[in-house]
Amino acid sequence: MTVFKTFLKVLNKCKVTVILYTAILIFFGIFNMQTSDTNMNFVASKPDVLIINQDKEEGITENLIKYIKENSNIIEIQNNEQAINDALFYRDVNYIIYIPENYREDFLNGKNPEIEIKSTGDYQASLAEMMLERYIKVANTYQKNINSEEEMLNKINDTLSKQIEVEITSKLDVDNLSNATFYFNFANYSILAGCVYVICLILSSFKEQNVAKRTIISSTNYKKYNRILLLSNALFACCLWIFYVLLSFVLVGEIMFTSHGLIYILNSFVFTMCAVTIAFLIGNLINNKNAINGIVNVIALGSSFLCGSFVSMELLPDSVLKIAHVLPSYYYISSNEMIKELEVINFETLKPIITNMGIIVVFLILFIVITNVITKKKRRIG
Repeated sequence: MTVFKTFLKVLNKCKVTVILYTAILIFFGIFNMQTSDTNMNFVASKPDVLIINQDKEEGITENLIKYIKENSNIIEIQNNEQAINDALFYRDVNYIIYIPENYREDFLNGKNPEIEIKSTGDYQASLAEMMLERYIKVANTYQKNINSEEEMLNKINDTLSKQIEVEITSKLDVDNLSNATFYFNFANYSILAGCVYVICLILSSFKEQNVAKRTIISSTNYKKYNRILLLSNALFACCLWIFYVLLSFVLVGEIMFTSHGLIYILNSFVFTMCAVTIAFLIGNLINNKNAINGIVNVIALGSSFLCGSFVSMELLPDSVLKIAHVLPSYYYISSNEMIKELEVINFETLKPIITNMGIIVVFLILFIVITNVITKKKRRIG
């Protein structure tokens, strides 16, 4: 109890710093949650297309131009190559279609006339290219089997007017799950930084000369002493974790009341306990209070950037992710990304997440063992 009471006294002295630092973390957490609220749903858009027709606008030629106009934004540009190339360069147009002279006559005679194009090469240009290729493919098919141009055009228009109906079978609340994943990914930084900063600050107070000497000459075994301090720090971390969990119910909303929300919470708890042991190990390695800010930046910010807390794992290079495998944060954030994709929750689907949690627990045990070894050696030296 003596160690625990001392811990509370030191924590009380640090309360202003703790509150201030926690408030800063909360502010950035809320700010990033708000800025991440982007809609990732696909929205079809029409490409900007320029048509240069060198044929008479009738029959198949007229029908082709009509189809392109219905499915794109037609851009009017002065008909000279300099103006056209400038428009392409400055992205005023995505796709340029050159319909050659005698196109209709050559097409009806089965000569398969070539339509030249110019393209910006972006996704809008690719959309225009798929549109043009679809028309030509359908038109060529009917040209081989139908002699009447009018009948052929009716068949082409009828085929192209048919749209594929897409049925969404997934019942996942994608938007809310994405928000929850972002929140708990960002919590990697908040929890780790909060634990490292506060726990290192507290442990540095225990290392003050008078306190350290009393501890060494006392009858308290170093393992018991470490255990009490670790549990005391874990109590603080649990309070911090509970606060972040409650905040998630406010910011993320209804998804936190589902099975997905429960798994997010459990995953964050396991990581919080690991964060305590990381902070406890660092706190036993350093003696200088002035170095704590720098350590927070290296540990919390470094692992957050490497493991996908701020930037999605999908956007990180493979070389970075390979390095990230040696950090507990990687397995915590990886689990969050898996939870987002869970359509069915059972033992089989949860296996990878449970494995990641197990790896985090192994890290936790490893940090405790290393801390005990370091503490034992320091006592001998003292």
